[in-house]
Amino acid sequence: MISTRYTPSSQENRPETRIAQGDGWRCPTTGAIPPPISLGVTFARDGDYEAPAGLAYLRDQGSPGYEQAENMLTGLEGGAASLIFSSGMAAATAVFQALPVPSRVVVSQTMYFGLTKWLAEFGSGRGLEVVRVPSNDLDAVSAAVAAAPTALLWIETPANPTWTVTDVASCAEIAHQAGALLAVDNTVPTPVHTRPFDLGADLVMHSATKYLNGHTDVVGGFLSVSVAQAPEKRAREREELWERLRLHRRLTGPLLGPFETYLLVRGMRTLFPRMRQISATAMRLAEHFAEHPLISRVAYPGLPGDPGHEVAARQMTGGFSGMLSLHVAGHWQRSLQVAKYCELFIRATSLGGVESLIEHRYTFEGPGSTSPKDMVRLSIGLEHPDDLIADLEQALERASKDDR
Repeated sequence: MISTRYTPSSQENRPETRIAQGDGWRCPTTGAIPPPISLGVTFARDGDYEAPAGLAYLRDQGSPGYEQAENMLTGLEGGAASLIFSSGMAAATAVFQALPVPSRVVVSQTMYFGLTKWLAEFGSGRGLEVVRVPSNDLDAVSAAVAAAPTALLWIETPANPTWTVTDVASCAEIAHQAGALLAVDNTVPTPVHTRPFDLGADLVMHSATKYLNGHTDVVGGFLSVSVAQAPEKRAREREELWERLRLHRRLTGPLLGPFETYLLVRGMRTLFPRMRQISATAMRLAEHFAEHPLISRVAYPGLPGDPGHEVAARQMTGGFSGMLSLHVAGHWQRSLQVAKYCELFIRATSLGGVESLIEHRYTFEGPGSTSPKDMVRLSIGLEHPDDLIADLEQALERASKDDR
C-alpha cells in the first residue's frame, strides 16, 4: 500500500462526498492532495527479494495510481472490485474474450458501434455465438436467452446513438433465471444517474474516456463486479469470470499509463456537479426542440413522450444524462447540413466532455451503419443552455434554406 485512504467499509459519507475527496487518498510522506504520479515500469525488491508495495512490474500489477482509481469507481458503483483498462473497448472486449469457449451471448441490437463491429468481425472466431435482440423488448430478450444455454446477456442503456432504454432489473431476472450473467454498459448514465448493481447486474463496464474523465484528454475503460448475493452456481461463475478478467489484463497488457490514470482520477472528482449540470442542460434542449417545426423527433429518455421514459424514470435518478439525438425534418441530408452550420457545437466524435459536440453518426460510421440518416447526435457540455439552443436554431434555419 503506497497511500492512506478512507475505505468504503470505514466511511458512511455519500458517494459525491467521497468522490470529490478522491476517496480520501493522500501522499503518505508529504500529505499531498492528490497522491503523486509514479512513472515506474519496474519496481525494486528489498534484500529479502520482497516487493515492499506489492508491485513488481507495471503490466502485472498496474501502476500505484490504479488502486485509487479502481477503488473510487468501486465505491461509486457499489461493487466488490474494479479493473482499469486502456480504453472502453479494451474493457468491453475483455469480457467476451474471458468467457469459456464456446459461449453463447445475447447482446443489445442497439449499442456502441465499435463493440457491434468487433463482435461481428471477431466473435465467431473466438468461439462466440452472438445473438442480437432489441433489448427494450423484454419478450424478445427472454426468448433469445431461453432458446439455448447462454453465458452472458449484455445491454447498454440508454443505448448509443438512439438512446433506447432497457429495463435493467427485468433483464437481470431474465438472465439469472436462464443461468446467464448480466453485464451493463453504464457509460452514458454513469453511477450519478444509474447503479446497475442495485438493479441486479453482475458486471458493469465504462468507457472512462467519456463522462468519468470528462475532459476529452484521456482514453480509458473500467470493469466492475457485483457484491450482490447470488445462488452458489452464479456466484461461482461470476467469480471465475472476474479472475479470468484479471488474468486477461495481466497477460495481454491493455493498461492505462500512470499520467493518464492521474488525469482520469482528477476528472472523476468533479463527476457529480458536471453530470448534474450537463443533464439539466440536456433536458432544456430536449424540451425546447421537442415541438420544433424543423425537428421530426427528439430522442431523449427524459421527455415524458419518449418510448423509454417510464423505464428510465424508474431506474435513473437525478437526471437522464447529457446525450440526445435530433431527427431533422425533411430530406436526410438536411441533418448533415445542420452539423455543418453549427458554430458553437463542435463537429467531433466521442461524448461526455465539458464541450458540446455534434455528430452525424451515419456518415461517421460508414457502410453498415444502422444509425438513422436524418439524425444528429448531441453530447451536451457545460456551456450555457441558451447559447446551445441559439446555435442549433441558426443551424436549423440555414439548413432549411438550402432546400428552397
